[in-house]
Amino acid sequence: MQFRELTLLSIACAFLAAYVATAPARADEVKAGDIAISQAWSRATPNGAKIGGSYLTIENKGTAPDKLIGASSDAAGSIQVHEMSMSGGTMKMRPLESGLTIEPGKAVKLAPGGYHLMMMELKNQLKQGDKLAITLEFEKAGKVPVSFDVMGVGAQAPGADAGGKMQMKKMDMKM
Repeated sequence: MQFRELTLLSIACAFLAAYVATAPARADEVKAGDIAISQAWSRATPNGAKIGGSYLTIENKGTAPDKLIGASSDAAGSIQVHEMSMSGGTMKMRPLESGLTIEPGKAVKLAPGGYHLMMMELKNQLKQGDKLAITLEFEKAGKVPVSFDVMGVGAQAPGADAGGKMQMKKMDMKM
């Protein structure tokens, strides 16, 4: 490479690094006592849908277990902590009546196909790009307000579009 090409490449890399460093973070980490909550997101819902799913990661940084025992939001009539599993080719979903234990030094990921928050009696459509306020209730950490990013209808992870791919803006870097 010539000096001019190296300089242009260096400038492009510097702009890319600055863009990444200043890009807004999705769903900031929330701490309550020994509990740290991150990657909080929900799926958008079709118009008229009465149920929806929300997901997050809960880490217990303490030395004693804590338990997610409930959740609430003005956006839903009720929210249940659910478990989904497959058995003999059949999907089974059930509420965890006694809550979800987070062992000390461990993290539990609520994600599609596993543990999740099931929102019942939605009052409005959840639209991609919106924020959803949910208050989580823990046995020890108490009530913790968390902001959930609303992703696409078929999203599989935070920051993903409906196809599960990371959303990135195209950047034209001609030299």
